[in-house]
Amino acid sequence: MTQTGIPYVFMRGGTSRGPYFNRADLPQDRETLSEVLLAVVGSGHVINIDGIGGGVAVTTKVAMLSPSDDDWADVDYFFAQVSVEDRLVDYKPTCGNILSGVGPAAVEMGLVAPTGDETEVRIRAVNTDARVLARVQTPGGAMRYGGDAAIAGVPGTAAPIALNFMGVVGSSTGAFLPTGNLRDSFDGIEVTCMDVAMPMVIARAADFGLTGYESVQELDDNRDFFARMEAVRLQAGAAMGMGDVAQSVTPKFGLLAPARDGGTICTRYFMPWTTHPSMAVTGSQCLASCALTPGTVADGLLDRPVQSPANVVLEHASGTIEVLVDFELNNQFKLNSAGLLRTARKLADGHVYVPATVWGGH
Repeated sequence: MTQTGIPYVFMRGGTSRGPYFNRADLPQDRETLSEVLLAVVGSGHVINIDGIGGGVAVTTKVAMLSPSDDDWADVDYFFAQVSVEDRLVDYKPTCGNILSGVGPAAVEMGLVAPTGDETEVRIRAVNTDARVLARVQTPGGAMRYGGDAAIAGVPGTAAPIALNFMGVVGSSTGAFLPTGNLRDSFDGIEVTCMDVAMPMVIARAADFGLTGYESVQELDDNRDFFARMEAVRLQAGAAMGMGDVAQSVTPKFGLLAPARDGGTICTRYFMPWTTHPSMAVTGSQCLASCALTPGTVADGLLDRPVQSPANVVLEHASGTIEVLVDFELNNQFKLNSAGLLRTARKLADGHVYVPATVWGGH
């Protein structure tokens, strides 16, 4: 035997894509698991030529599912961000776009049985311990992928998947404001460090000499900006209690500017070493929370909604994403839940192969 076959479902989840595995089909020890995922994706090459990655961070993501032992959840969702070129696997963050495909994948794998025309799948995000209720379309007891829902960054339409996120405040750092401040300053750049679904460092685009309306390519070509942003991110990560984040994709970075296309506020999101082509689901919750919180760097950039729930429309590089935020605002902002609409589609299934020298199987 020269190769080991591993069962998988290949899914587009939101604006990301990757393999979805049953956790039981993968090695249990973290070191071997990482080597397997690097081989699956083909990390170490700019276009992942020897794996099934797509050469960009949104296509080198991995979901691992298992029955949950949590009293509330049906499925545990363990996420891994595999780097395109650097042969790194980061298990710290979660991914809300890949999470969009967890409900359908769980049904496809037989981890969840359909319960009528619509099936509720209760998901525990293992990396952050967040709880997410997903509603997927299962007419006749089978997954339906076709439908009329459209999301920015994905061509065409598909069946809607409703996601309701709970318990996402302080998901990585244990605090809504990990530094204890609404604003901090690093290298002369004022930022808000916030942890809602994803720990983030958020700044005003204008403070970097940007409009905030730049395209993905324009931002990716601006290496001076990336160098300044990374310097701020590293200092902020330490101040957030996350230690040395030079080799971690978290905290992520976000930029804010006034809306110009009818939304609530304009945003750009970074992964963090390249610009996200659209918007992360987790990042959208953090950015929406920042926009709604008085005293943050969002002050003066929007007409802040004060009634809950608020539909926060984030303009991003590919269009918009809407976040329905249930919150309380007394002396401080308190997030109860955040709802989003996503889509997903099964692209392939079968076995993905890794060299037996990487892993010989069970």
